[in-house]
Amino acid sequence: MMDNKGPVLIEMDTPPRDGPDRAPPVPEPVPLPEGRAMQTVAVLAARPRSRLGRFFWGALSALVGFAVSVAAWRFVENLLGSNPVLGWAAAVLVGLFVLASLLVALREWAAFARLARLDRIHQKARSAQDSGDMPLAGKVVDQLTALYRQREDTAWGRSRLAERRGDVFDADALLHLAENELMAPLDRAATAEIEATARQVAAVTALVPLALADVATALVANLRMIRRIAEIYGGRAGAIGSWRLLRTVLAHLVATGAVAVGDDLLHSIAGGGLLSKLSRRFGEGVVNGALTARVGVAAMEVCRPLPFSALAKPRVTALVSRALAGLFGTTASKQGKS
Repeated sequence: MMDNKGPVLIEMDTPPRDGPDRAPPVPEPVPLPEGRAMQTVAVLAARPRSRLGRFFWGALSALVGFAVSVAAWRFVENLLGSNPVLGWAAAVLVGLFVLASLLVALREWAAFARLARLDRIHQKARSAQDSGDMPLAGKVVDQLTALYRQREDTAWGRSRLAERRGDVFDADALLHLAENELMAPLDRAATAEIEATARQVAAVTALVPLALADVATALVANLRMIRRIAEIYGGRAGAIGSWRLLRTVLAHLVATGAVAVGDDLLHSIAGGGLLSKLSRRFGEGVVNGALTARVGVAAMEVCRPLPFSALAKPRVTALVSRALAGLFGTTASKQGKS
């Protein structure tokens, strides 16, 4: 008997169904949406200004203003010498322009004063909560009542606050009462504004394929949203004040990393299966809308005269779910609520 030391072939009755030659190709990973429009807006608005840059722009503004003033003066002076009637007409027009400039500057100063008033009330309320100072809490409530004295949407809350104020003898309870009666309707108006802006930013990002259109829309929409939120809480910021508020809010978000898109944000607003069904453009719209909602909530914290205590701070997930319900279908709403 001879030993067979060569290879042995064993034939099988049925060939294997799966093999390396029949394996499907490995799918390439699809990059998740990052919300580049909102991140670009955050970086642009929150970029710190250097002292050299402020000095340069200040000197340039002074130089241009001086040159324009001298040119206007010489224009009026020469026109008065050649034609007194036209010269006096030009002088009147220049005077009207100077008056309009002063009125605009006065309006901006008043806007900064109103924002500073909200900030002072906010700081006093936080101090009263931390220390339990009842007289300080009473001053905060008096200032809030005076701030909203002409507001029809707070009339019912002010009347209830006046009726129940005498029954409260604790600083925290008094501030909670004021927050429930005065801040609740304003919070609802602010959240409605956030939802409308988030819906607008998401729709433009998803449906308009133009380059930089989503960035411009996100910047203008967030600036208008922050200005509107300030008006709701009694700030009524001007043009410069609105830009400064935007820089403050976005600088806070950049410092805390809230403008970054994490897994918690993606899963909370869209879910793992929804983004795979949507195109990348729609996914960018959803994420940009969510980041806009984050900016809106931060603006509420900045502009609100009372810190969130008795009332819960709005959740970004709930805001985005309501804002995008019907825009990308009802799936986003169901995924956000789950």
